[in-house]
Amino acid sequence: MRVAHLNAYDGNGGAGRACLRLNEALRSEGIDSEVLVNYKFGKDPGIKSFSNSFFSKAFTAFCILTERFITSFFSKKVKVPFSVPVWGKNAAANKELSNADVIHLHWVNHAFLRPRDVAKLAQLNKPVVWTFHDSNAFTGGCHVRYSCEHFENECGMCPLLKRSSPGDLSHRIWKAKEDAYKKVLPSVIAPSTWMAASVKRSKLLGNAGIQVIPNTLDTSTFKPLDKSEAKRRAGLSAGKFIMLSGFMPSRKDLHKGTPYLLESLQLLVDGGRIDPENVELVVFGNRDEKNVPDFPVKATFLGTISDDEQLAMFYSAADVFLTPSLEDNLPNTVMESLACGTPVVAFTTGGIPDMVRHKENGYLAEYRSSASFAQGIEWVLSFGDREMLNRSARRTVEENFSERVIAEQHIALYKKLLNNTDVIQADEE
Repeated sequence: MRVAHLNAYDGNGGAGRACLRLNEALRSEGIDSEVLVNYKFGKDPGIKSFSNSFFSKAFTAFCILTERFITSFFSKKVKVPFSVPVWGKNAAANKELSNADVIHLHWVNHAFLRPRDVAKLAQLNKPVVWTFHDSNAFTGGCHVRYSCEHFENECGMCPLLKRSSPGDLSHRIWKAKEDAYKKVLPSVIAPSTWMAASVKRSKLLGNAGIQVIPNTLDTSTFKPLDKSEAKRRAGLSAGKFIMLSGFMPSRKDLHKGTPYLLESLQLLVDGGRIDPENVELVVFGNRDEKNVPDFPVKATFLGTISDDEQLAMFYSAADVFLTPSLEDNLPNTVMESLACGTPVVAFTTGGIPDMVRHKENGYLAEYRSSASFAQGIEWVLSFGDREMLNRSARRTVEENFSERVIAEQHIALYKKLLNNTDVIQADEE
């Protein structure tokens, strides 16, 4: 069985990391699996690119940047991602896709596959599987929906656009996707039950075949280390309660919920529920080390960590991982933390409840409640047997998200689709 995965980038972002991890998991199970990307950042020779030459790579970069500029021209200045599909590539003409048995799409925005390019995949007469890492495939352009329900109809009157109307740009993008899905109706993989429920509510893909299969990760890299040793290696105080958190671009950020984390920590300090001298917040993933929030406790900003082993060390060194995200499909950071035996405090939103079991391996706070989030931090801090929490966190990943478990679920779906295709072709003959 040959599987070709398509993603915009090679590991840049959560979807890219999830794609590469699935590829490795499938290869470990004997599947001939390969990844093709629109723009390649790394040097892994096993990852193929649609932009190989210097000229084609430069042109792709130009297309990505101009598409972002055009998107910013039409959309309001809010921290909610929106994509206007201007540029694209005819992936159907690619040799690797012609030789594949299954085509597996992941995140294909940023001048890669427009709706019309997805439609061209019908020429190959192969099963098309699509893992939805966000909501863009079934909306008129947004990647994160929050409370907007326009995707349940045909979009239009988009709250993210400068000029909204029933027939606005979001509606036109929606119609282009509708035309494409009439030609290629993908088999949808939702990494979380929340995402599956969202797809079923959509008018675009509510009738598509939908299966919940979580993302996976390298459990041999993301594994528990002795906390005292990990803190020593990370240069953190062994006597402090270490709180770890991920990418937070600014105080005003909406999607990642930074203001709620700030407020929850302030509540704990003002109420005397934590001693600022005995706790420390460690943040990774912040690209701008100058424009960072001012926290009420000591905060250390690590910047981007590209090495997984180093990242796993910080997860293991932490006593809790904090993610105040307001909408996330199945965030890699939560799974990575649990795999390293570190409990998680998060809002009850998106696919997070698929991973975090309340008061078993972490704490699920009431949505958008800083007071509840603060209670979660305090609950972990005062928990009597943290070793039990750590073991429960690791066990969750081993039983539900390990490479073999997730690879087997994908292989079963591929075989089912191929068998159905064989039956259809036999009937046509």
